[in-house]
Amino acid sequence: MQKYFEIFVNGFTGYWSYLVHEITHPAWNNYFWWLIGVSLFFFALEIIIPWRKKQPVFRKDFWKDAFYMFFNFFLFSLIGYNAVSDVFVQLFNDFLALFGVSNLVALEINSWPVWGQLLTLFVLRDFIHFNVHRLLHTVPWLWEVHKVHHSVQQMGFAAHLRYHFMETVVYRFLEYLPLAMIGFGITDFFVVHIFALAIGHLNHSNLNFDFGPLKYILNNPKMHIWHHAKELPEEHKHGVNFGITLSIWDYLFHTNYIPKDGRDIPLGFEGVEEFPDGFIEQQMGPFRKHSDQLPDEKPRLAKQ
Repeated sequence: MQKYFEIFVNGFTGYWSYLVHEITHPAWNNYFWWLIGVSLFFFALEIIIPWRKKQPVFRKDFWKDAFYMFFNFFLFSLIGYNAVSDVFVQLFNDFLALFGVSNLVALEINSWPVWGQLLTLFVLRDFIHFNVHRLLHTVPWLWEVHKVHHSVQQMGFAAHLRYHFMETVVYRFLEYLPLAMIGFGITDFFVVHIFALAIGHLNHSNLNFDFGPLKYILNNPKMHIWHHAKELPEEHKHGVNFGITLSIWDYLFHTNYIPKDGRDIPLGFEGVEEFPDGFIEQQMGPFRKHSDQLPDEKPRLAKQ
């Protein structure tokens, strides 16, 4: 137990040291300053060439979403997630060791060129996230968690990282084994993470952009706005356009839906007006709700 306690404590102290270093030492591979830089870039574009011109620059919940960005990107790890996940990984490895298993690597890619490792990580991780995203819309309790993200009623870049802390737990838990099994050990996957950050910010930005012919591969604002539509037809009652960075998964699995220009469509879900407004209330909501009602029992139906 002493070993796990030390790992737990080091998870706090180590992450605190890391975060202080990130803030005080700007560098090309610095997540903190890249988050600020990418955010300011898309905020500037929203001001210069807004898609919804009547939407305020400081839209509804702008500052709350800005807090969500830093909470989910950094603060959640600082207040416990990093420490708990370190302990979990050690417990899991110790469990495997009981059976003489030292690792779960099924496909060793460490000898591949760096670009091959990065591409493999990017595609596999995005496919996992696509499927996890679908789960968030179909499993009743996970939908209650995911409602935080869908409570956005005026879209902007910062809405990208407005989500319940349990989404981090769910995504990381379900991606851990697949990524471990490909023997992914490259330390510099910074490029993949920042690319996903930039596309995610773009998808939620108030920008009239769709990548042209590449829209069938990469997610974009004109596609993702329909994922947040308040009203959807019966055949898409579980949701549409689940792709995170890549849109190709939606076209392959027939979950794509862009019936018209979605610039001014209402966003959210049925009853979003009564959804808790405060950060703490939004985080506690899923734990207080004891309902087995599926999200599609009150589907977001399109008006006829």
